[in-house]
Amino acid sequence: MKGKVTGLGGVFIKCKDPKAMRNFYEECLGMTTNDYGVGFEFVREQGGSGFLQLGTFEEDSTYFGEPKQKAMLNFRVDNLEALLEGLKEKGVKVVNELEDFEYGKFIHILDVDGNRVELWEPKDAFFGGDGSPKQKMN
Repeated sequence: MKGKVTGLGGVFIKCKDPKAMRNFYEECLGMTTNDYGVGFEFVREQGGSGFLQLGTFEEDSTYFGEPKQKAMLNFRVDNLEALLEGLKEKGVKVVNELEDFEYGKFIHILDVDGNRVELWEPKDAFFGGDGSPKQKMN
């Protein structure tokens, strides 16, 4: 199989007040936050760093698809285009078009229960040592 999931890229949650949630993580749990939540750096088996994001989103965000979905998983993949081909062949519902940003490529699919799942082929060189972007993301 060409293209596969290589790990968890992030967990995104809807919050009544994302800034208050980030403050909680920082002040109560000692985490270093960024504009998007909390970034965690890890060492990849093949060398180099990878990053996992605990993302905080507004409660009324439509990024997760259906309003009832309160959390979304983001999976790191090694070859998004190849994986996407295989998913389409298997009849997996693709929600949007592939997007390519300086920090990675993204696509959203639906799992068997209709939950939106984000697939991300990261460009790790974009990220700093604390897991936060070296520059502002869109």
